[in-house]
Amino acid sequence: MLADVVARPGRQAVLQRINDLRRKYQADIVTMNAENVAGGFSITPTIAEELFSGGIDLMTSGNHIFDKAEVIPYIEKNHKLLRPANYPPTTPGAGLFIGEIKGFKIAVLNLLGRVFMPPVDDPFRVANECIRVIPEDVKIRLVDMHCEATSEKYAMGWFLSGRVSAVVGSHTHVQTADERILEGGTAYITDIGMTGSYSGVIGMNKDHVIERFTKFPARRAEHSTSNIWICAVLIDIDEKTGKANSIERLKIEHHG
Repeated sequence: MLADVVARPGRQAVLQRINDLRRKYQADIVTMNAENVAGGFSITPTIAEELFSGGIDLMTSGNHIFDKAEVIPYIEKNHKLLRPANYPPTTPGAGLFIGEIKGFKIAVLNLLGRVFMPPVDDPFRVANECIRVIPEDVKIRLVDMHCEATSEKYAMGWFLSGRVSAVVGSHTHVQTADERILEGGTAYITDIGMTGSYSGVIGMNKDHVIERFTKFPARRAEHSTSNIWICAVLIDIDEKTGKANSIERLKIEHHG
């Protein structure tokens, strides 16, 4: 699973390296969080198709998914691009994917936290509802918990421990060093980190971001462009039981 992929530097790194990384780590399924791939905000149908064609199997998102209106008709048709499941029921798209990828039955759930985030439904209640509808024979179950607070991510990890294969955090763009296997065989990490430029502030131009903290009004920050790293986690899952055998944190410098 790849981290939050930010803007053109992040997605170019993914497209240039994805097939080599799949071979090197013998990855059967590759997912990524795509809410920041279009200039740091949302995604477009063209970019989505480019990433799917380039080797990404499924994409999750978060609070920026609908920043670009053109994604709405696309996400309604392609349920391998997820939006948070705890958005209102009438929201375009789906927050839970249940299907087959590369010959593996898999379920992927996308959730949005509530601490310091836009108002949404209770992610714990929605997680329960979604887990109930996953067929028993779908053992591989991944959850992207997209939120700000470490405590909320950890709580979701324990809440779903033993019921899903992995709970991984996204949104803060800073990779954490707490990868582990929880009781019940659920892999967990608070935040996978960011794939993109590390010459700025969480992928964005540092001068623009500093300006937003020190001046008003301030322009919207553009993405930064150099010092590219790919962050990800590699999770080994027993396809018969759905339990995680291991989780490995990756941070790979990219010279593109």
